[in-house]
Amino acid sequence: MKIALLVTDNRENHRRYDLATPCFGTAPKALLEGFADLSELEIHVISCTQRWIQSPEKLADNIWFHSLHVPKIGWLRTGYQGCIRATRRLLRQLQPDLVHGQGTERDCAISAVLSGFPNVITIHGNMNALEKLHGTRIGSYLWLAARLENFTLRRTRGIICISDYVKKLVGKYNVPTWVVPNAIQRMFFDSPHGKTAPPERPLLINVGVISERKRQQQLLIILESLRHKGLDFDALFVGRSSKSSPYAKRFDEMLAVAQKKRGGFEHIQWLDDASFCRLFDRASAMIHFSSEESFGMTFAEAIARGLYLFASDVGGSREIAAGVERAQIFRADDWIGLERGVREWLASGRWKQQRPGDAPEAFTKKYHPVSVAQHHAEIYHELLRE
Repeated sequence: MKIALLVTDNRENHRRYDLATPCFGTAPKALLEGFADLSELEIHVISCTQRWIQSPEKLADNIWFHSLHVPKIGWLRTGYQGCIRATRRLLRQLQPDLVHGQGTERDCAISAVLSGFPNVITIHGNMNALEKLHGTRIGSYLWLAARLENFTLRRTRGIICISDYVKKLVGKYNVPTWVVPNAIQRMFFDSPHGKTAPPERPLLINVGVISERKRQQQLLIILESLRHKGLDFDALFVGRSSKSSPYAKRFDEMLAVAQKKRGGFEHIQWLDDASFCRLFDRASAMIHFSSEESFGMTFAEAIARGLYLFASDVGGSREIAAGVERAQIFRADDWIGLERGVREWLASGRWKQQRPGDAPEAFTKKYHPVSVAQHHAEIYHELLRE
């Protein structure tokens, strides 16, 4: 079976045209790891970029990569017409059995729907939900993305939802849906845990873009309150911070004050995947308290490494943490409950306990890349039998 997988190459998003290999989001990257084990599939990964970029011909024995140059005029301002046409020309040559668009954030979904081939769409972030959350202006990126999402999801042959939460959001389109969680990269399951001595003081981490949706300002206030009450810990925030964002700028100011007053507060912009794996191994707990979430990829990876978790009950968080003992889930507005939970956990000394060596068996079966890839293959066969 030949599958065309339309994926965003993050070299375009980050303007890293100097890199010689494509960069994908963590979910597509993990899915490709799983596909590489399924020799019965022939996968053609297709990504559009605004510049010519050096790229490898293959990513694995059964996975080819195609980078398509599309000038800027062919992107969002024209409804991705350039991306649609370039993708369609290549697909006529490849003649895939099925086209799979990864995400409605950019060109992938609409290029899949208008490809002329049977197609399926995966929803990573629901653009309609995000538009309502942020109350965006007419003509903005989110406003346009939400309308393109409505256009594509009504016309695709099927929608792959990464959680029951997403399935509820797309039920109005009356097309077949499947719930398949995002895969977690193999390293988070298979890499040996670093052998370290018990920490002298706990390390609490928060991972995510510094933004209103991730709510780092509010979390910092709680952490400062806990330190004021005499609890001893370090706090590390990891996530990109835009200089143009008033929220991020205010967070930086608050963090600087907290660090000067009490010490032990830090923010770093970025870590690679291997460094995240090592960070999860040395950290004591993750606090992930978003206001809106489709699938908590970061804290799912943390669970895979046995890290303790405090999270808000949004999106797929409760699904991911189901059956996981080392997790506490709170209502998204329950800041008092969150503070109490973290305070009691720190004061009890439970952060000193030895964590389990492996993720729960059911969790591994559900999120390991090979399991998720096999589930995708079953959906492809089902679609093509219709």
